[in-house]
Amino acid sequence: MKLKMVYSFLNADLNLIEETLEETVQGESPLLQQASLHLLQAGGKRIRPVFVLLSGKFGDYDIRVIKDVAVALELIHMASLVHDDVIDDADIRRGRPTIKNKWDNRFAMYSGDFIFAKSLELMSHIKNPLAHQILSKTIVELCIGEIEQIKDKYRFEQSLRDYLLRIKRKTALLIATSCQLGAIAAGVDEQVHRKLYRFGYYVGMSYQIIDDILDFTGTEEELGKPAGGDLLQGNITLPVLYAMEDERLRSEIVTVHEQMSQVEIARITDLVKQSGAIDKAFQISDRYLQKALTILEELPNNRSKKTLRDIARYIGKRKN
Repeated sequence: MKLKMVYSFLNADLNLIEETLEETVQGESPLLQQASLHLLQAGGKRIRPVFVLLSGKFGDYDIRVIKDVAVALELIHMASLVHDDVIDDADIRRGRPTIKNKWDNRFAMYSGDFIFAKSLELMSHIKNPLAHQILSKTIVELCIGEIEQIKDKYRFEQSLRDYLLRIKRKTALLIATSCQLGAIAAGVDEQVHRKLYRFGYYVGMSYQIIDDILDFTGTEEELGKPAGGDLLQGNITLPVLYAMEDERLRSEIVTVHEQMSQVEIARITDLVKQSGAIDKAFQISDRYLQKALTILEELPNNRSKKTLRDIARYIGKRKN
């Protein structure tokens, strides 16, 4: 079953969010608008808006209010992707040219800033100061995460703790914040929105670990780029850390550099896959997933709770 089937009852609200996304990036600059739409129309799972909506269902759900939070969180995610592609010098995202590739680095940075500013404009509709405090702290951590990711490129001696902190900032925090802000916008009790935050954090950690596994096990068609792309860009992920526990493999992996041929990176990717590192990484992902499911059991019973459980389980088994 496809992920979208799990939350198909949200389709009408998600269509509204898609329309609002397109409306929001309209602007006085046709070029900025064109670049933003280029990224939007590349698609995406829209998993952050889904978490916002489902979390909102634990309170006083009003799509007119909730949609602004959902769109704002997706725009922040989009802006981070634009900036990521500049940092990683990536030419392809979701099978399409990146903004940086289609235009240039400077234009991509301003496009990311534009999308980011639009998200803050939308969030200004939410009057609860707590929502803004939470979002501000999340954005600060996201920025620190971007800087740390640059510093960590090709740093093969980094620890498991370094990696986990990086993916917390890169992925888990924004998913956790999506859950919490959706709930806060719907006026839920503090105890509930804090639990939803923790659920989102654990799911986000599992989600990113699976992403990092798929970079080795996925096909070019599934990934929209050749396998091993993260390693080629110098991103030391969990499968790599586990593979480097074998000294023979470590001596191969530390030779990776950005000019390495696709044939060579494919050979090293195969070595990582054969090492048992993938299974170990799956085990860590599953631990986070189980923590997410445990937290979920403490929340009130409703349709959203079941859907969040189904999404979490899907994430643990996804193939793309």
